[in-house]
Amino acid sequence: MIMDSKTLGIVGGMGPLATAMLFEKIATLTRVTRDQDHIRVLIDSNPQIPDRTAHIVADGPDPREALIATAKHLEFMGADFLIMPCNTAHYFFDDITKKIAIPFLHMVNETAHHIATHFPETKKVGILATEGTCAARVYERALEKQGLTPLTPDPPMQQEVTNLIYGIKAGKTPALEGFMKAVEGLKAKGATCFVLGCTELSVAQKLHGFSGPFVDPLTVIATAAIHFAGKQSV
Repeated sequence: MIMDSKTLGIVGGMGPLATAMLFEKIATLTRVTRDQDHIRVLIDSNPQIPDRTAHIVADGPDPREALIATAKHLEFMGADFLIMPCNTAHYFFDDITKKIAIPFLHMVNETAHHIATHFPETKKVGILATEGTCAARVYERALEKQGLTPLTPDPPMQQEVTNLIYGIKAGKTPALEGFMKAVEGLKAKGATCFVLGCTELSVAQKLHGFSGPFVDPLTVIATAAIHFAGKQSV
């Protein structure tokens, strides 16, 4: 007998490769013995959603309308709950939830809670993210609610992080040297745990295979979605 589970909707396309990686994580992290044990997943990979960082830091086109339309489309298609594999887009989370009637799991809050739970010795957390995520204090607020101190790179090192993120968005495989310098700079400030606070950085970790006390929000939200849907994770 096939056990019913909730249908997941993914507000995707920011960027497409990160969305594909999230789907892969959901499939590989679900405890199954056959195809029918997986959860049903609806994906709207909408790369036409305007750049979130460009809006936050440079008054670029507002992505709210496209984000809301994508979420409502998934709700109309039968999704029981949503997740969104874009850290920066969580700046607009409240605007989206006001327009839908189904649960929406908050990737940033889930990640902050994961750090507080699984890294109990950590007091200072390095945030590796887009300029938009940092400017909007998306992770700062979530981490501070958990009693943690968030740290961000100095401007030159933030540019190195940005270069890696947008290099991956451009379909390249940028070198890690500058990014790792940013990590070392945060270590010097006292960070003992680091958030890969942009889904392109999750992609970078898979491409380059770097390890350490890095927390991947894609893995966190994939696991949370599996459990919310009524399944077990491996």
